Amino acid sequence: MFSVQRRLAAGILKCGEHRIKFDSSKLDEIKEAITKSDVRALINQGAITRRRVLNTSRFWARKTKKQKIAGKQKGHGSRKGKKTARLPAKRVWMNRIRLQRNFVKSLRDNKMISTTDYHELYMKSKGGFFRSIRHLKLYVQEKGLVKNEKR
Repeated sequence: MFSVQRRLAAGILKCGEHRIKFDSSKLDEIKEAITKSDVRALINQGAITRRRVLNTSRFWARKTKKQKIAGKQKGHGSRKGKKTARLPAKRVWMNRIRLQRNFVKSLRDNKMISTTDYHELYMKSKGGFFRSIRHLKLYVQEKGLVKNEKR
């Protein structure tokens, strides 16, 4: 019914015909508009408008990001790629060895272990013998290396 007006308006507003919106109260005026200048005048009046482009909403993306910052939605089902893709193996090693070395140094500085025991523990750490600080502590306890327990 308004195909000519719709086509002309789309050309003027530089958008698709489906995005053209007619004011329902001014349909009689729109029906009479048959030239480009008539349609342009109706656009200036606000009888013919362009609908906004409907893009994909970022609402859910923002919500998910907020939750991930809070530590949610990070389980096995949400992960993509290898374990080493999220945190490189070298970085894991660096974190672990630094903790172990600092712990062994604190034992030596507090005179809880001898320098020979310190060297042995340091070298075992370097060789990857201990899985974690907890494992190191268990080893020290089992071997009875600690002289005067302050911890």
